Amino acid sequence: MSDAHAARRERLREYCSASGADAALITRAANVRYLTGCPPCGAALLLTRERALLAVPDDLPRDDSGEHLIDPELARLPVPQADTALAAAEAAVSLRVQDLAVEEHDLTVSRHRAIGGLAERIRLADLGTAVERLRVVKDEQEIADLRIAAEIADQALGELLESILVGRTERHLAMELERRMIDHGADRAAFPVSVGTGSHSGQEHHQPTDRRVEEGDFLTVVLGAQYRGYGISTARTFVIGAAPAPWQVELHRLVFRAQRAGREALSPGVEQHIPDDAARSVLQAAGHTERSVHPLGHGIGLEIREAPQLGPADMGKLDNRVPVTVGPGVHLPGRGGVRIEDTLVVRPLEEGGPELLTITTKELLAL
Repeated sequence: MSDAHAARRERLREYCSASGADAALITRAANVRYLTGCPPCGAALLLTRERALLAVPDDLPRDDSGEHLIDPELARLPVPQADTALAAAEAAVSLRVQDLAVEEHDLTVSRHRAIGGLAERIRLADLGTAVERLRVVKDEQEIADLRIAAEIADQALGELLESILVGRTERHLAMELERRMIDHGADRAAFPVSVGTGSHSGQEHHQPTDRRVEEGDFLTVVLGAQYRGYGISTARTFVIGAAPAPWQVELHRLVFRAQRAGREALSPGVEQHIPDDAARSVLQAAGHTERSVHPLGHGIGLEIREAPQLGPADMGKLDNRVPVTVGPGVHLPGRGGVRIEDTLVVRPLEEGGPELLTITTKELLAL
């Protein structure tokens, strides 16, 4: 990956040169990892026109071989018990950088004030979300890592569905899924697993409770694995212990149709709101809309929510090789609901169309 990291840094250098900055100070953890391979550890990257300097804490995690988990071609600046961003900014001064672009959206007030204290010797500018924009389109190695993350999540979910679920709590099932993903090679869960049963099923961002699974319940599971820093998200809804009731079959079929419409609308060059429009129109035609303005999906990668966003007001256009989530849902207060979500990679039709990464069945199984 060293060549990939170097190529990414060169693209950022070109952006800085075009905007008139001599150097960039990168502090956002996901952006540092994208440009260097360094795992989240409080490191800061100083990128000048001639060199790349990584300011790292002395206690940077090491892998099993004892080597630092970062691009070996980077110059390192160990920082004992000090602010790595300030240390990198001081290094910029010593390197006679005059115009330094910083990630103002990431820096705290105190860190920005400390770096600004160097203003007599250096001028600060806002780098904005330049690195986040570079991260939108993924290379094939990044997509390969996402595929493995999806395989891990699918495997963990598949194993759980083969176990006895009646009588177990939402909280216990969520903890078991997180453990199973780690057992299968995940760095960790990409986000806290959500398990909702009965009246909790289908809710957005549901926090698992001590409610126990009962026969006839809808069960909604939202989970994601992280592998080498890259995470995915998937959601499925099932029925527990009995044949589904007619209303459950109808609601599941509706959300399935909406999710399929959203998936099929993904294509390079399509405006970002089109998949949301496609899915939302199916739900609205049946008299269902989510109470919130939650968009259909969003980009995903080193962070669980990245650009682009697939919402009704998003006007940008999708690019090739952009991983996104597509996850509509309907929740009926007091009864429960359905949520179905996949992670896919935008691909043109000549390459087979959207690449589905999360492949656990979306059928309404009775478990």
